Amino acid sequence: MKIVADGNIPFIEACFSHLGEIHVVQGRQITPARVADAEVLLVRSVTPVDRRLLENSRVRFVATATIGFEHVDVDYLRSRGIGFASAPGSNANSVAEYVVAALLAVGRRHHVTLQGKSIGIVGVGNVGSRVTAMCRALGMKTILHDPPLARQTGDPAYRPLEEVLESDFVTLHTPLTQDGPDRTFHLADSAFFDRLRPGTVFINTSRGAVHDTQALKAAMAQGRLKAVVLDVWEDEPNVDQDLLRRVDLSTPHIAGYSLDGKIAGLMMVYLAVCRHLGIEHRHQAAEFLPVPAVPTIELEAEDLPEQELIHQTVQQVYAIHRDDFNTREILVVRPQTRGAFFDDLRRNYPVRREFQNTTVLMEDSAGPLARKLTGIGFLMSKINNQQSTTKNQEPTR
Repeated sequence: MKIVADGNIPFIEACFSHLGEIHVVQGRQITPARVADAEVLLVRSVTPVDRRLLENSRVRFVATATIGFEHVDVDYLRSRGIGFASAPGSNANSVAEYVVAALLAVGRRHHVTLQGKSIGIVGVGNVGSRVTAMCRALGMKTILHDPPLARQTGDPAYRPLEEVLESDFVTLHTPLTQDGPDRTFHLADSAFFDRLRPGTVFINTSRGAVHDTQALKAAMAQGRLKAVVLDVWEDEPNVDQDLLRRVDLSTPHIAGYSLDGKIAGLMMVYLAVCRHLGIEHRHQAAEFLPVPAVPTIELEAEDLPEQELIHQTVQQVYAIHRDDFNTREILVVRPQTRGAFFDDLRRNYPVRREFQNTTVLMEDSAGPLARKLTGIGFLMSKINNQQSTTKNQEPTR
């Protein structure tokens, strides 16, 4: 059996080799010719899976190692009797930790205290719900907007968009939909930005086309936004160069790229393929997860604000400014190679582990600071002289 798989899915050969013959292809190079004689197709978000790709193929099962699947024409798969699986929630924690790192970095750069500030969260699914929990742990007021969930639950916790746009921060966590009552294509358009409170921080880690690039640039030019954080871009991998120069933090669609999230996605699609084929699975996630580079951090009592201590702790596990620096290299490479450079940043993304793999050692392991660190995912332990520790280091920036 031939299995065609996106090369950005880690350990694909080690995990799937007992199921068939693995052909690894870069996601944007998965073509009808490459899948013609395949029976199983494994993709990530950059590969459109539709009639054009599959019409003359032998593919009988498709899986995407991503939480969203707007790049997959599920109706077409159903009409052809092709099985389908995705990886809901697999990288949700990774994206939420990215948002936390971004909030702390923006707070430090613009001298903004997060405690007591409001954050509007648009889309409260797997990712948005985790962002909500972590922001509340940091002492922020969360205002939630999710029309489908509001209709489904009748819960008054879901507020109108107008109320969300009054927040100090607004972060987007929606799928990309082109039509229907909950259309999200260019949700953040000129009217959206016009209604924002002046000085809002805008974050998008969902899909690039959920914001309108021209409207966003206009809002920035008018000075309406205090800061902008973008992990996703319209027309990826071709990034708007002017927008890239203007944003505070830029990253190449890697918010969900923690190794933990990637392995979770790998295992979800692996188990789905095994079920489809009626074959007993052989592998578990622990086989592919190495010992974390930062297993412990000793946080000593210092005369520093609480938010700065959280920022320094997060920086030791995930220094978001490094991703920002690397992304801005797009501006200095030849124009004809910029799209490939963007894809290379994703393909060669360094190992990033989630906060849950690191234990913070401190004297007051049950105090307010410890509770915030626990709330964003770190493990906590009371310091003692026998424990091997990693000293708290200065952040990269």
